[in-house]
Amino acid sequence: MKVTVLQENLAHGLGTVSRAVAARSTLPVLSNILVASDEGRLRLSATNLELGITCWITARIEQEGSTTVPARTFSDLVNTLPGDQVMLSLDAKTQTLNVRGGTSTNDIKCIDAQEFPPLPVPDLEGAIQLNVADFREMIQQVAFAASTDEARPVLMGVLIQVEKDKLTMAAADGFRLSVRKASLSSPAPAPLTAIVPARALVELARVASDGEEPLYMVLPKGRGQVVFRVKDVEVVSQLIDGTFPDYQQIIPRKYNSRTLVSTAALLKACKQAEIFAREGSNVARLNIKSASGELQPSEVEISATSEETGKNETIVEATVDGSGVLIAFNVKFLREALEIIKTPNVALETSAPNAPGVVRPVGEDDQFLHVIMPMHLG
Repeated sequence: MKVTVLQENLAHGLGTVSRAVAARSTLPVLSNILVASDEGRLRLSATNLELGITCWITARIEQEGSTTVPARTFSDLVNTLPGDQVMLSLDAKTQTLNVRGGTSTNDIKCIDAQEFPPLPVPDLEGAIQLNVADFREMIQQVAFAASTDEARPVLMGVLIQVEKDKLTMAAADGFRLSVRKASLSSPAPAPLTAIVPARALVELARVASDGEEPLYMVLPKGRGQVVFRVKDVEVVSQLIDGTFPDYQQIIPRKYNSRTLVSTAALLKACKQAEIFAREGSNVARLNIKSASGELQPSEVEISATSEETGKNETIVEATVDGSGVLIAFNVKFLREALEIIKTPNVALETSAPNAPGVVRPVGEDDQFLHVIMPMHLG
């Protein structure tokens, strides 16, 4: 293999795939990045057997070939090279990669590419086409609510459902639920249901650039995998086996009070309450006060108490439709939900102190909702 590539392109490509490198593995090759010539471009791939990321970069290929290079050594080295051309040449017999840039010459010991696990080559025919910007926003609004508890693997994933031209994503961890819906530009060839690890989607959102290029999603038959392809990047992930809980049962059908409030004002109040609540169990009380007369405006009083630190109380103006209620939430969960809402105002629907609350962006009520379980008032 003999290749010439721009340092910034190589550094970008290594940065893209390196997050899929196995942190600790009994297979040494999983700590390496596959570097291979591929139809006039350079292909970089990394995998930890659950997640795989491939990136293609422009290069001048003088001689075809492939090898796997220790990820950390190669990335750290390339980042220190001058921003010009980098020459890569492989001695196939000794599996040594010579890396030259500027006045620097380096030899890196590699592992034969034959030992690298093969990644699927997807057939994009019949793939679901998505808008990159929209899909990234959907991931941002849903993936954070997935569980990190390995005891319940199904909840560590995001449920993706496609029916005709409707796409729904949902994630829950037992204490909260995020659901986001969107319309596809063209109907899917067949209905689809898959549970994709939240981590894989977060990585996809990180590496998918904000271009006009479409994002393709395909489930290769019989492999238990999902492949996402956008421009010069491909992300492949194992799917999670199991049945996702019927989240529709968790969403309250009615409410006794609907509180409209400024998203920014409520978010700021939650951040202040969290300073005091985090030393306990993150409990913040929301006292929703309905207007008792024309002179008495509606408001929400957010408060948190810490035995060590003290207490906090913030009043936010609101429009309350229905009766008032005193309810407690995990303020971290409420803050995280408000942070991913883009609309100026947000609606909080409540029915009783011991019933779940629903957060909806005003004006996009049918696209996104977030359910939060209440906490004990104490």
